[in-house]
Amino acid sequence: MLMTILSICLAVLAAAVWIAIILGTGASKRGTIRLAALDHEFEPTGYEEKTADIRKDLRRLSSIPLLNRWLNQMNLAPASGLYLAQAGVTSTLGTLLLTSVTGFAALACLLSFRFGASLPALLISAGFLPLPFFYVRRKRAKRLSKLEQQLPDALAMVVSALRVGHSLIASLGAVAAESPAPLSGELRRCFEENNYGIDLRTALVNLTNRAPIQDFRIFVAAVLIQKESGGNLAEVLEKVAQTTRDRFRLKKQVSVHSAQGRMTGWVLSLLPVVLGLAMYLVNPEGMSVLWTRPLGLKLLYTAAVMDVIGALIVQKIVRIKV
Repeated sequence: MLMTILSICLAVLAAAVWIAIILGTGASKRGTIRLAALDHEFEPTGYEEKTADIRKDLRRLSSIPLLNRWLNQMNLAPASGLYLAQAGVTSTLGTLLLTSVTGFAALACLLSFRFGASLPALLISAGFLPLPFFYVRRKRAKRLSKLEQQLPDALAMVVSALRVGHSLIASLGAVAAESPAPLSGELRRCFEENNYGIDLRTALVNLTNRAPIQDFRIFVAAVLIQKESGGNLAEVLEKVAQTTRDRFRLKKQVSVHSAQGRMTGWVLSLLPVVLGLAMYLVNPEGMSVLWTRPLGLKLLYTAAVMDVIGALIVQKIVRIKV
């Protein structure tokens, strides 16, 4: 009973927080517009030096001031901002946390009311907590894979531009205008950073930070080594393009050969859950023994732990680095 009351209170709190976020969005936008108007009115004129605003160092991680302050105190802004940018996600870290907690509370309430067992409901609902972060991780992996796939063709275009007389940074700008997303955005940002006064080494290092892929590091290392030692940059980048294309082809071949193992792992991991739900629909009284008796709870917890361990072992076996 106590666990049910706690889950209900948590769900109500999460819903209240979401309502506060929705209601505060309009006010925050109006406040931002008014502050921008005041800054424009009182901005320094002529050659008067502008005063740096140290508040810009605190990145906005949530629309809730308390949560935003707490996340900034934990120094999560740089790492989370870079990770979300690599995934191409516009949501903030605070939004992901609130989504995770809200889904956990709602699912715990539903399962607790349906089965009448609070502790198993909370344990099962805890599986929802990492789902938003798994979604971000999945989007990041897909985006980085797409960048890796687009890089060899982009390097071939850079080689062609270098051979007709363009500089490296001009070639990157031209390739950024012709390449598809997401590679075009990364190359364009590198091109703009160099145009705004950042040296080429720093711009390329920033590119590898935004796209932490081995092929990008090889490309940047080749450019920086050629810049210091000299040589034919077009020929060097042509070999880099061929190397990245061969690595990508080998990685896809490994992925094809390990597809059966990955599918076997998913089937073996999800089969107990699906079979348990099917048996509950057929015979609810027989399956309810697992969460209404102490021995059934022990068996249920043991099965869940063994299922997770088995899934991790299978994923470790089929994950082959190239």
